[in-house]
Amino acid sequence: MRAQLLSWAFVFVSILCAANGADASTLVVNDYGAHGDGTTLDTVAIQHALDRAAVHHDTVTFRSGTYLTGAIFIRSGTHLLLPSGVTLRGVQDLSGYPMMPTRVAGIEMAWPAALVNIYGQHNVEITGGGSIDGDGSFWWKSYWDLRRKYDGKGLRWAADYDAKRPRLIQIYDSHDVVLRGPTLLRSGFWTVHICYSSRITIDNITIRNNIGGRGPSTDGVDIDSSQQVLVEHADIDVNDDALCLKAGRDADGLRVNRPTEHIVIRDSIIRRGAAAVTFGSETSGGFHDIEAYNLTAGSGVGAGVLIKSARVRGGGGSGLRIHDLHLDGVAIPIEVNLNWNPNYSYAKLPPGAHDIPSYWSKLTEQVPPIEGLPHFSDVHIWNIDAKGAKTAIAIAAYPNAKSKNFRLDHLRIATAKAGYIDNADDFSLSRVTLQVPPGERITTEDSTNIRGLDDVVYSQSAGGHRAQ
Repeated sequence: MRAQLLSWAFVFVSILCAANGADASTLVVNDYGAHGDGTTLDTVAIQHALDRAAVHHDTVTFRSGTYLTGAIFIRSGTHLLLPSGVTLRGVQDLSGYPMMPTRVAGIEMAWPAALVNIYGQHNVEITGGGSIDGDGSFWWKSYWDLRRKYDGKGLRWAADYDAKRPRLIQIYDSHDVVLRGPTLLRSGFWTVHICYSSRITIDNITIRNNIGGRGPSTDGVDIDSSQQVLVEHADIDVNDDALCLKAGRDADGLRVNRPTEHIVIRDSIIRRGAAAVTFGSETSGGFHDIEAYNLTAGSGVGAGVLIKSARVRGGGGSGLRIHDLHLDGVAIPIEVNLNWNPNYSYAKLPPGAHDIPSYWSKLTEQVPPIEGLPHFSDVHIWNIDAKGAKTAIAIAAYPNAKSKNFRLDHLRIATAKAGYIDNADDFSLSRVTLQVPPGERITTEDSTNIRGLDDVVYSQSAGGHRAQ
């Protein structure tokens, strides 16, 4: 599958570039009234150029400058070229981002448009060495102000949905899209959201969401109920999930039931974020045939591989392959937590609540217990080099929904604690070396058929010794 995916990706890029370059013209937004002075609102002029470009599949570009803009929409067959020296900066006014049907954090609902939108389109390119800047501090403050009101009322779960914040780039219900080159800055919410889309290539982007503060929920790249997506050569500094697979939340996600599948993520650097690669917590539609490899992460990263869900989420994953991770100071190289963040995961209306938003009803709709349990199986994790970890392996599921058929091999981890494998069945460990303090060992609880546990090498020096 990986070879097939790479094949279609390269063929698609070649065809798209040829199609957009053969007879296309280049339109300059300044010729349509854009100023690029950083103070004049240029939304109308930029959109005018984009609409004209869609007629003949033209390229739209900019003279050097900073272009203050609200939401813009790129049409099919259009190439948005952002040269070095050009910045699109989002206006700090919610009226600049029209409300649109979409999915947000696993729930279908109306939400502000992104700064840059590819919505129901195909054959679109965004390229160049310029920048797209969400100017996120305004939106981050609005979130934290709401959290201060909500947390004490038991409404932590609602804050992410009630604090309306624009994403930076949305690719929704679209196919055959290339995003290559730009630097993406200070997103108000998720940075690149790929939802209900296919044949998407994300290449050579830089994401910096910790400039002027730490932006909450500023995920890097979220691949959400989408297929045939390639993400490579990304350099990411965020305050939440960096490279993340999602597939819907709870009752609404189970209703939609759209998987994320046939994905390759590779050759990227994660400087800060929740994990190098994350599956969840929105797992309802499931994950299938996903490979992530050659990822480097440092001390600002919480986990190497993070699989997270909750007992009302359902779905799960199979055919997951994660390998060749290089981790320095990452707290937990391998983590499976299927009871993640209860204050957020388990929505409950406070007493006396009335006139609630429709999406609150979706979030609090009861899921039958048997449907709510997530199931992960056929997961292979290998070639992990890690030092400075706190816990090497932290795996926990449910007694009646165990993690099954995991293979962990060729792990070399220097860590304060060995960790645990709980609620697991049919696991294999081979060529696992843990450099740990004396007496540290991997523990298990409610687990069966764990092969290779006695062959784990525990060392305090280069020589090491086998567990007794």
